[in-house]
Amino acid sequence: MSQASKPKADEMRPEYDIRGGVRGKYYERYQQGTNVVLLEPDVAAVFRDSESVNRALRMLIDLARGQVNDA
Repeated sequence: MSQASKPKADEMRPEYDIRGGVRGKYYERYQQGTNVVLLEPDVAAVFRDSESVNRALRMLIDLARGQVNDA
């Protein structure tokens, strides 16, 4: 690579400029913990938000626990 084609060390793409960033903006949310789950399109069509997914999963957990306790 010739000297003319090398990028200068102080050049940065505009999209990488983080001067307007806020330190610690998501700190509290990060501390709470996060689990990202990808839903298949047919499931996402039924469960539009995390609240409905959580409600359905809690019902399933209760049902499963009842099955285990009955056995």
